[in-house]
Amino acid sequence: MLKLVMVLLVIWLVLAVVGVVVKGLLWLAAIAALLFVATAVWGWFQRQRA
Repeated sequence: MLKLVMVLLVIWLVLAVVGVVVKGLLWLAAIAALLFVATAVWGWFQRQRA
């Protein structure tokens, strides 16, 4: 489960960087940042339950 959360966090981080680097994709950076935070919070709650 931890491996899945880590993979998702890396994917969202890469998408956020791509969104910032490419001028017209700021919406992609915003969505990726939101998904990164949501995944991190979800992973944190999962670890607290275990």
